[in-house]
Amino acid sequence: MEEIKNFNKYIDHTILRPEATKQEIIQVCQEAIKYNFATCFLPPCYLKLAKEILKDSQVKLGAPISFPFGYQDTEIKVLETKKAIEEGAEEIDMVINISYLKSKEYDKLLEDISRVVEAAKPYGVKVIVETCYLTREEKIKILEIAIKAGCEYIKTSTGFGPKGAELEDIRLFKELAKDKIKIKASGGIRTYLQAKNLIIAGASRIGTSAGVKIMNEYLNLIGREK
Repeated sequence: MEEIKNFNKYIDHTILRPEATKQEIIQVCQEAIKYNFATCFLPPCYLKLAKEILKDSQVKLGAPISFPFGYQDTEIKVLETKKAIEEGAEEIDMVINISYLKSKEYDKLLEDISRVVEAAKPYGVKVIVETCYLTREEKIKILEIAIKAGCEYIKTSTGFGPKGAELEDIRLFKELAKDKIKIKASGGIRTYLQAKNLIIAGASRIGTSAGVKIMNEYLNLIGREK
């Protein structure tokens, strides 16, 4: 089977571990530049630093909002989003309030997401839904709400839950979305084969902290050195 073309541009190179050091943040930014990944996602407290490092590259800077549990009040999420953009973020990954979804408070959930989408303009929002906690019916419902709210992507996972991206969830979202929203797979993606299968299933982005390892596997397959 043919390998994925321009694979590096599927990767959101990520470092969101709570114990990550400043030097590790710098290293991840440098890796993102080296491999020309799509985006570099890191803790918001380092956005200014990362923006300076990435300024002459094609790598976009991304920020997580209400990460990793999504419990913050909507007003706080809006402030987080605006602050992140002020400090250089060009992509926003926001965690939904899972309790609203589980409690069937769909109007509150829609407002919560919509307010962040509005605050992020002109940049797009990826809404993190943490699929490992959701039933099939809840996955279908949050997809519907994410589309209605104007999200650019629906994203499977934070990487902090008991499970990450699953092929069946990507296929479900792809089938039902009908190209009204893109899909980001994240959580537990450690190999090129995993990433490739998720892309074939319908993912347009891959969120991973193993971007360098995965990219080197890809380059070895196509016979290139980096």
